[in-house]
Amino acid sequence: MISGIVLAGGTSSRLGQPKQLMELGGRPVLQYVVEAAAAAGLDELVVVVGHRAEDVAAALSLPPAARTVLNPDYATGQASSMRTGLAAASPSSVAAVLLLGDQPAMRPDDIRAVTDAYRSGAGPIVQGSYRGVPGHPVLFDRTVWPDLLAVEGDRGARDLIKSHPDWVVRVDLDAEVPADLDTMEDYERMKGQ
Repeated sequence: MISGIVLAGGTSSRLGQPKQLMELGGRPVLQYVVEAAAAAGLDELVVVVGHRAEDVAAALSLPPAARTVLNPDYATGQASSMRTGLAAASPSSVAAVLLLGDQPAMRPDDIRAVTDAYRSGAGPIVQGSYRGVPGHPVLFDRTVWPDLLAVEGDRGARDLIKSHPDWVVRVDLDAEVPADLDTMEDYERMKGQ
């Protein structure tokens, strides 16, 4: 079993409004990430909410194997959402794919490429690489979850990846890195695509 964990608990401080709820094509930004993860065939999907959790959860249409979990410590940064998601993953899960809730252009094929590489023996960390640029999705074998659980603040998993390059297998993806939604300029650009 491979779990998907969508990190969507942040305060969107740079944007000034909850980016998870901003609409693109009549759907919330976060919905695109959830749908990409579901289409990739992950065994379960944990969507970690925090800031305006009730509004974010109510705006989503979740597929059958998905659920939201609340990160009560969302204000401390991304690491707390990562810990919340890992703690909520099924005990049967052998690995977790981390996805960012502000990347609406995430593609199911990219998620599938990472999980397929893992199932073929790559790991314990498998990361998508977009024409040489590392990005999300990133898969973590359960054996490295204790290292992820030790991360603090707004760092996410990047420090773990940097400190253990020998653990990382990169999967080449022939595409542009899915853009993050951090500013109104990002949003306007995404609306125009």
